[in-house]
Amino acid sequence: MALKDNVKQIGKNKNFCQSLMHALQGIWALVTEERNFRFHILASAFAFMLGIFLKININDWLWIVTAIFLVIAAEVLNTIVETVVDLIVDNHYSILAKKAKDVAAGGVLISALFAIIIGCLIFIPSFLKLIR
Repeated sequence: MALKDNVKQIGKNKNFCQSLMHALQGIWALVTEERNFRFHILASAFAFMLGIFLKININDWLWIVTAIFLVIAAEVLNTIVETVVDLIVDNHYSILAKKAKDVAAGGVLISALFAIIIGCLIFIPSFLKLIR
């Protein structure tokens, strides 16, 4: 008989701990397999460090954290779309598959542009105040 760890789960999670483990495995897959996710995490860390250095206020932190989580969520959804599309088309070209992937990537780009705008609105005045 196979070890419990080798059994593939096909049904619903039985408890919270099992659900949590699957969620952590998903995050680990994002970190280890998705280059753009790692880039967004590094950019987020930079924004956090810059916010600490510039001593931004709580309202600015709310905007920065919102922008960061919007980009991360968009990247997660993009990865989901790409994975499901690849599963469905199975290495065959499809104009609809391309459109789905392009639109998902566009969503990440839109959220990243939002984050850049928020970062500029917050960090540029804070930096200018610091150097005066």
